[in-house]
Order: sequence, then structure tokens, then C-alpha cells
Amino acid sequence: MSVGNRLSKLVTKTGDDGTTGIGGNHRLDKDSPRIEVIGTIDELNASIGMVVSQSAEIKIVDVLNEIQHRLFDLGGELAMPGHSILQQKDVQQLEQWLQDFNQFLPPLKEFVLPKGDGATTCCHLARTICRRAERRMVTFQRIDAQQPDAVNHSKKTINSTGCIYLNRLSDLLFVFCRLLARVSDSDEEMWQSCRIKPDEL
Repeated sequence: MSVGNRLSKLVTKTGDDGTTGIGGNHRLDKDSPRIEVIGTIDELNASIGMVVSQSAEIKIVDVLNEIQHRLFDLGGELAMPGHSILQQKDVQQLEQWLQDFNQFLPPLKEFVLPKGDGATTCCHLARTICRRAERRMVTFQRIDAQQPDAVNHSKKTINSTGCIYLNRLSDLLFVFCRLLARVSDSDEEMWQSCRIKPDEL
């Protein structure tokens, strides 16, 4: 069945029992660790789309558009156990972008509050969702390596490159947060710790 035909029927009712289908004609619970990772990556992709819709910075938008495609690849390989789509070159591309964009920023001496104009705030949200996707991936990697399920009976089924990709992506999104704040002429607001003095105890 082609993708077009498969997506033409949106109401299938096959998930009414709380399960969903993935590659290989497997069905998993909708709250299974594998589906949780796939869903969080989908959420991350949508949040990056929000950044794209809010920003006029073409260089950043072009990079984010490319990343959205790679996140679909990552979700696809998780939905097809045993398949690898993301490659080391994809991680290296993120690292190159990190180097290219970070050179325009001054070093940080304090934590930055997640706020700013629309594009900056959306990017901070995408950054935090990316961190959550990475955490979900780490959890699933551990389960995948130790516990068989309906898909994984005896062997590891995850491409470890995906977790590394998410780690680098969260760093890049943070750099984009800082850059977007600057182009919007809004100063980065640094965290000011409310430290309790000994005589206030």
C-alpha cells in the first residue's frame, strides 16, 4: 500500500482498543515506551514548525526546515524496528551548524530565562521538548536492550545515533534561542538567584 493510499483513510478505528500499528505489522500499546518516543519527537517537530512560522531569519529557518525532515526520519526508523535512517553525517551536520552559529554569541556567565519575542519563546519551548525527547529515548534504549516486547524479542532494535542527534539538536536550539533574542533587539534576561542569607533562616 502506498503512503498516499494509507493516509487517505483517516478514521480507521483500529486504535480504539488503545493500540497503534508500526512497521512489520506489529501493534503496540499507545503508551508503550517506543510510541512515547515517537510521539515526543512528533511534538518536537511541531514545536520547531512554530519557530519557523514566527521567525524571519532565513538562515535559521533553512536549518530548521532541514531538521524537520531529519526528525521525520528519526520517527520513521523508530516505527520500523531494525531499520537505520539517521547517520553519523547527520550528527556532524548539527555540530557544524553549532560551530557556525555559536561564533556570533558572547560567552554566558549565567543561566538565561526562557522568554523573549514570539520566535525566541517558541524556540525555548522546542529546546525543552527536545530534552524530553532525549530523556524518553534514553529510557527506551535501556528497555530495548534489556526487555523483550512485541517487537523486540531478543535483540536491540534502536539506532543509537538518534539519541546523539537529539542531544546535539537541543544544544543548537539553545544557540538559536540566543540568536533570535538578539535579532529581535530584546536583551537576554539572566537568572538572578534568590539566595537565602544565613541570618534569614
